[in-house]
Amino acid sequence: MRIMVVDGQGGGIGRSLVERLRAELPGEEILAVGTNSTATANMMRGGATAGVTGENALLYNAPRAQVIVGPIGIVLANAILGEISPKMACAISDSPARKILIPSARCNLWVAGMQEKPLTKYLEEAVEAVKAALPRA
Repeated sequence: MRIMVVDGQGGGIGRSLVERLRAELPGEEILAVGTNSTATANMMRGGATAGVTGENALLYNAPRAQVIVGPIGIVLANAILGEISPKMACAISDSPARKILIPSARCNLWVAGMQEKPLTKYLEEAVEAVKAALPRA
């Protein structure tokens, strides 16, 4: 199973996701896709299997992933201070992969019914959602 973790800017959320996923799912392929090289490098330090950077890498890999996880801005054109291009947001949205999105106040978006929680709680919930998305052996 290919788990694709997407992040931008410094890659802090992505790195935290990769570290938690690696601890819980040591044998799974985790592909770090950064919108910039700093984000990719940070996620690689978190234990990703492989890392790629930029729009074309995301466009190529999104349809090949079974799960895509990252901050909610990855499905919003021009989010993450403009690092998510419309093509990137569309590729993630169009991917057949299961999308697991972390709410973030930085995206200036509120999802109805969402409870305000510390980021660590959202990360824990995201890891549990990825585990639930894995095919049962």
